[in-house]
Amino acid sequence: MGSHMDTRLFDLRREYATRSLSENDVLSDPLAQFRIWFDEALAVQVKDANAMSLATVDAHGRPTARIVLLKGFDENGFVFYSNYLSRKGVELKANPHACLLFYWAELERQVRIEGDVELGNDADSDVYFASRPRASQLGALASQQSCVLKSRQELEEKMAALSAQYQEKEIPRPPQWGGLRLKPRLLEFWQGRPSRLHDRIVYERESLAPEALWTQKRLAP
Repeated sequence: MGSHMDTRLFDLRREYATRSLSENDVLSDPLAQFRIWFDEALAVQVKDANAMSLATVDAHGRPTARIVLLKGFDENGFVFYSNYLSRKGVELKANPHACLLFYWAELERQVRIEGDVELGNDADSDVYFASRPRASQLGALASQQSCVLKSRQELEEKMAALSAQYQEKEIPRPPQWGGLRLKPRLLEFWQGRPSRLHDRIVYERESLAPEALWTQKRLAP
């Protein structure tokens, strides 16, 4: 088989030169450090600053990834919402280990987070669901996420029927839809630098116990 390399891709690169990251720049608590970086991303109006890649692995070890939105974080982890019967929901039930990745191009930064995922509680899921636009609430009812559709029309007809059914009524949260929380074991802060000599500071802990201590290391780029 001959080569099909597209040489136009060879020059698609840029230098990272706006910031640096040293051990003296970061806090001992990686979640507090994440909050600083996240607040800076909001301050410079990074587009979709809460968008993150979620990578999961199925029961056979085959990975998949997709973009989801961060909807909360604290010392207990990072929260997002999904249909539990979607592909990611099924994969996380079979293998509750996952990775999140934020990329903030305007700041030349990445944050990689690895950990264990657990279901959120119903009360928090109810609160967040109630805060969503009605169309998004109806969409959660209408869509059997990741299942095969015969056509777009099938989905739109179901959406219209539900809209009529719940006209001027409160829309219930589907039982298969709710929060998921990734409890981190590892966080890596990546700052782009010139000549691809990027700064990488990683935090790890051996367990998810509240008393588990974080260790900090610098990684080669």
